[in-house]
Amino acid sequence: MIVDFQQHYTPPELLKGDARTATAQLDERGNPNYLLNPLLADLSAHIRMMDKAGIDAGVLSCGAGFDQPDLAVCRQINDRLHQAMRDYPGRFIGLAHVPALKPDQAKTELKRCAVELGFPGAVIASELQDQPLDAEALRPFWRACADLGLYVFIHPLPRVISWNRMDADDLGRMLGWEFSLMTATVRIINSGLLDELPTLKIHFSHFSGGIGRYRGRINGFQQRDEWGTANVRNHGRRPKLPFDHYLDHRLFYDCAGWAGPAPCGPLGAHWVNFGLQEVALSQCVFATDYPHWDFDDPYESLPKVRICFSFRRMPISSRAEKRCWKRP
Repeated sequence: MIVDFQQHYTPPELLKGDARTATAQLDERGNPNYLLNPLLADLSAHIRMMDKAGIDAGVLSCGAGFDQPDLAVCRQINDRLHQAMRDYPGRFIGLAHVPALKPDQAKTELKRCAVELGFPGAVIASELQDQPLDAEALRPFWRACADLGLYVFIHPLPRVISWNRMDADDLGRMLGWEFSLMTATVRIINSGLLDELPTLKIHFSHFSGGIGRYRGRINGFQQRDEWGTANVRNHGRRPKLPFDHYLDHRLFYDCAGWAGPAPCGPLGAHWVNFGLQEVALSQCVFATDYPHWDFDDPYESLPKVRICFSFRRMPISSRAEKRCWKRP
């Protein structure tokens, strides 16, 4: 069974932009921060793509809910995802969207999604309301997910990171999103969250921004005594075990993130080929990021990505999938 761990769906009533063509959503400074694609609201198009590409099921998340403080909007998204599961039995899997920084509301909605709606996981952005994912205010959210057996999918923040050099060349999405994922990964590991919650399962999108490429540099700076930071507040943190243990055994990654849209096949194959050399194959799951790329010819594009998985002897529906979540 081939499961696509990252597909995006926005309920029609929440989708902004031009209904006829893809447009960029701009922030208050004129920087593009999200792609408004009409296909986001078209589940029948999702199904057509999946059928052509040989994908059995897609895990749905909604950009409007990645960092959503309004419980009513979160419930609306969750209910629409559940409706998609009912309308297309066996084809879609929903993730819980919650106001993660509001502990009581988040816990209640997580439980509803897990027990009543049958969702196997939750989704949040790599930063929430300008707070890092290791913030103390998020500890109740992480504990609730662990207690309910929900894995957490982390997607790049749906806005531009707070750095003024992101004001040109679409750098906020091109590189800023991936930097945010890597930063979240390092902070989560060094905060001790994974030591505190040994059953917690976290799935980072986009190979966690390509963090595997920086292993040598990260491990070097983890030697706090050598860099004079062992006793510096916030900068001397280290987890209980070697940093690589968490990268190789505690976190999961998907292969999406090559950004398309054309030529989708070569771009995807290049991204996946390098990504699978840099993180543990046992921790990787398949994902497409549909519909944020051109899929007019799935027979040309997706197989080039799938070949990378097959060549490295890792099935697309992998051991990582089984360890990350239990299929409903």
